[in-house]
Amino acid sequence: MKLANVKDRAALVVADGVADIELATAGQFGPELAPIYDDWLDFADVARNVTEATGPLVEADLGCPVSPRQVFAIGINYRAHSEESGVTSPEVPGTFTKFPTCLAGPYDDIPLVGDTNDWEVELVVVIARRAHHVQKADAWNHVAGLAVGQDISDRHLQFAAADQWSLGKSRSGYGPVGPWVVTPDEISKPDDLAIRCSLDGETMQQARTSQLIFSVPRLIVELSAITTFLPGDIVFTGTPSGVGYVRQPPRYLQPGQILESWIEGIGTLRNRCR
Repeated sequence: MKLANVKDRAALVVADGVADIELATAGQFGPELAPIYDDWLDFADVARNVTEATGPLVEADLGCPVSPRQVFAIGINYRAHSEESGVTSPEVPGTFTKFPTCLAGPYDDIPLVGDTNDWEVELVVVIARRAHHVQKADAWNHVAGLAVGQDISDRHLQFAAADQWSLGKSRSGYGPVGPWVVTPDEISKPDDLAIRCSLDGETMQQARTSQLIFSVPRLIVELSAITTFLPGDIVFTGTPSGVGYVRQPPRYLQPGQILESWIEGIGTLRNRCR
């Protein structure tokens, strides 16, 4: 199933439109997203029986489909990206946070601040239930779904003051996510998805998630060994090579440009820079 945010109401994407969850479940779930993630397992059982649309699917109506209390992000998780960045591939996940207020919808504008803003397409993992010390074999059972994400990065701010990654990646609107959350059972090979980013139609990044240094299960194991996941938390799993600041000369996002981010089996983000 595909869980979406339609005009700030939880909805499911069905074959011919969207189903408002509160209407489709007679008030059992919805309209807010956060309580759905808090009760994910029961919700999933009910939602799989929802097949009739209550309205059309309109791109402009789609908002951010997640409502996390914690946002984890991985700094270097593709070897080609570590090479282009001039750093050694890590032995443990390099983890930071994006503050939840930076999150935005799949078609929202990106309000650029300064002139060193970079793109980073990423697979986003949504956690299904409270979890601590997850075992690798059980990791996918803790995943509610997958989404496309953009870890927009203000490089000047990011590398200031001996590196402040969380601030540099958390300006308002610097975390588009969507276009919806797709449950793993909808994807035949969730560990091996094509991932791509383009700017005004020019491909900037292209890889497969099977090239992750730390796979989705490994990330869940590593992070849950230290902290506790809460229902609805998300993990930005890292970006492939092709970012702007390492290019010669460097390239950064400019007002008016269209940034498209796509992952196989999930969908596309389309964000205009302003």
